[in-house]
Amino acid sequence: MIRWGIIGCGRIAHRFMQGLNALPDCVLIASWSRRPETVTAFVEQYGGMDCNSVEELLGSDIDAVYIATLPDSHAEYSIAALNAGKHVLCEKPAAINLHILETILKVAKAKKLLFMEGMKPPFFPLYRRLKDYLLTDPIGEVGYVRAGSSVADISLNHPNFSYDLVGGATMGIGIYEAYLAVEWLGNTKKVQAMGRFGDNKIDMFSIFQTEHTHGYGQFYCGFDLHGKGDALICGTLGHITIHKNWWNPARATINYLDGHIVELDEPFTAGGLNYETEHFCGLIKTGLTESPIITHEISRQMIAMLDDVREIIGLKFKGE
Repeated sequence: MIRWGIIGCGRIAHRFMQGLNALPDCVLIASWSRRPETVTAFVEQYGGMDCNSVEELLGSDIDAVYIATLPDSHAEYSIAALNAGKHVLCEKPAAINLHILETILKVAKAKKLLFMEGMKPPFFPLYRRLKDYLLTDPIGEVGYVRAGSSVADISLNHPNFSYDLVGGATMGIGIYEAYLAVEWLGNTKKVQAMGRFGDNKIDMFSIFQTEHTHGYGQFYCGFDLHGKGDALICGTLGHITIHKNWWNPARATINYLDGHIVELDEPFTAGGLNYETEHFCGLIKTGLTESPIITHEISRQMIAMLDDVREIIGLKFKGE
């Protein structure tokens, strides 16, 4: 059994537990949150120990920690967990910027422990099936990716609207699009961006286009317009549409230059975080300290892209 501790008991932690409960070789041992009232309710629902401090949680009999707090504290808790000898699965973005991410990775390497950023899309059944299908019926060399989402119905008290908690459209949504760009197009060479700010000092809507080793990307993210949430991947022999919401992928259409069309439909279960968690547990069992799918270099590339976007639009967080 992989024994888990959870830091942060908000929305995403509940979804994580939905997935964890679907895995036969995992158990929740301990939970802690900056808001004590959320821990009590969380433990009543899922079991395990209600910790009074992060130190108590890290001192408990656990193998791994899932960090489900907001991005402002990801680095602090990741480093604390690694120093306590625990493997870390950290929600995205794993750090505020590349410099801070490098500090986390340095600690993970020194401690010889697994650290992985929780970027869920590549572990979904649809995404895996799509990748496998393209091995025998390829769309040629991919040279363009377009994706985006703008969610206009988020409650105004959502943490994504908090400057102090490292909110904003780029950090909250753009990180997914950064993954798609790096995954299909390779290393980033150039970034152009524009962003519109609200009264809360964070970007409410941003667009960015990128040049990569293998082509170009165009992306948007926002909180005050209603966007579609699909993704387009174009190659020399065809194009793929991953239908909304592409970051929880369940359906894709491949249109080929010769006219044939392939539809892929792969529903997901247990909320979807079970797939990345299962992958993470497999890495622990085999002694690996880095995922071959969400590599440390992919994490570097993603946050470096967002660093460039934020520098261009003028979004800096405290301490930067």
